[in-house]
Amino acid sequence: MTRHVLLNNIDHQNSRVIHYFGPEFGDNVPSALVFPTEFIELQKEYPILLRKDDPQGSYQAIALLGFSREENLYLNEQHPIGWDARYIPASLEKGPFLIGFQRSMGMQDEEPNAVVHIDMSHPKVSTEQGQQLFLSQGGNSPYLEHISARLQTIHQGTALAPIFYSALEQLELVESVTIEFALQNGDKIRLLGNYCINEQRLATLPADALARLQQSGFLALIYAMVFSMGTIRHLIERKNSLQSQQ
Repeated sequence: MTRHVLLNNIDHQNSRVIHYFGPEFGDNVPSALVFPTEFIELQKEYPILLRKDDPQGSYQAIALLGFSREENLYLNEQHPIGWDARYIPASLEKGPFLIGFQRSMGMQDEEPNAVVHIDMSHPKVSTEQGQQLFLSQGGNSPYLEHISARLQTIHQGTALAPIFYSALEQLELVESVTIEFALQNGDKIRLLGNYCINEQRLATLPADALARLQQSGFLALIYAMVFSMGTIRHLIERKNSLQSQQ
């Protein structure tokens, strides 16, 4: 059961968070929810795909981490933090933290302020090991500052995502994709239900449409999605390497 509380430097002066990734913490997942605000970094490490939980619903972006249930090919216990990549999707790196909202006393008509909450029941929360959250004099630790930036990435990305995906749909830039390949041991992998950028459609967009995408900052995000598909080859190599060690 989750136990979300407002993070503060009095109640949580001695709280620590384990900044390590592994199956014991539930990080063995084949995909992670990601946001347009991190596409530029994600494209260097992960395939970025779109999915729909409901055919009539909206798109969500995911970073592909593995090809089967409970498989995250980026987990590596030999790595100092258990994750073998230069960038970790914000939805996973945030660990027990989340953004909450509260209004100032007597300011019920104002927009609520974003504040950091922590799930004290999360397995990465500890008082004995991990990264400290606050300095001895009460200021935020470098780790907490880093996590706050990741939460901001999620917060801003949550607002941007529906606008971006709507623009993709209006320009008919999304198409379904089936990912099929054979591993070195002969096993065949086939992934369904994913969507990617229709590169042929992108190449034939009129100049005014491209200009609007450029001005909005969306064109760079679209190309990040396109370029990210090249990392599928590296993910397959990870899978083959893992199987050869078994």
